[in-house]
Amino acid sequence: MSQNKYSILVVEDNKDLLNLLEINLKDQGYHVHTAADGLYAVELYNSVSPSLIILDLMLPKLDGLEVCKQIRKKDRLIPILMLTAKAEEVDKVVGLELGADDYMTKPFSIRELLARVKAMFRRMDANKEVSDKLPEVLKYKNLELYPNLRKVVLKGETLELTSKEYDLLLLFFSNPGKAYSREELLNEVWGYTYEGYSHTVNSHINRLRSKIENDPSDPEYVKTVWGVGYRFSEIEEEKTHA
Repeated sequence: MSQNKYSILVVEDNKDLLNLLEINLKDQGYHVHTAADGLYAVELYNSVSPSLIILDLMLPKLDGLEVCKQIRKKDRLIPILMLTAKAEEVDKVVGLELGADDYMTKPFSIRELLARVKAMFRRMDANKEVSDKLPEVLKYKNLELYPNLRKVVLKGETLELTSKEYDLLLLFFSNPGKAYSREELLNEVWGYTYEGYSHTVNSHINRLRSKIENDPSDPEYVKTVWGVGYRFSEIEEEKTHA
């Protein structure tokens, strides 16, 4: 199976759920590593270099947010799917600068989790294909994006973007002026569309703007299209001011 090239680190202190996730992910052809506490999760991450992390929020020894924070210091692009037991923690998790790419609230459907994991890997492959076809560097005003390096530079400084922030910017940069609805962005960047998840998009857009915009309330790069969604500033706009 094509998934065999991928390895997943599953961090969950509930042994029954951990075993269930491990069995189902292995059935899909993934290599699976497991940890039941945060400290061991960080050790395991350093030794096995997984392709994706499924991370419970409430963990012994080191909680999921701290695990996420430590991993993000070393790798800002590895996809992290956060598991949370309380719905009210969702916005806190998704909105945090620590960089969880996605979340699922317990109890969840194993089938949905598998679909979400598959979507994340599909996006990784698709992004690589897109990057291979793009120029070495995309430029607009003070912003530069290097597709093959997954690197973004603003005014000469390399930005620390999470995987999904980068994916959003790459999509916008590759299609200047094109307006995307939140549902289209979910489908394009996250690889799925579910009603009620539009605030996931809003949260990531806000975080992206806080990093690339001089004034996030008056953005020059990622603009709001009222009643539709978002679009990247049209490259031609610069010429009209010249």
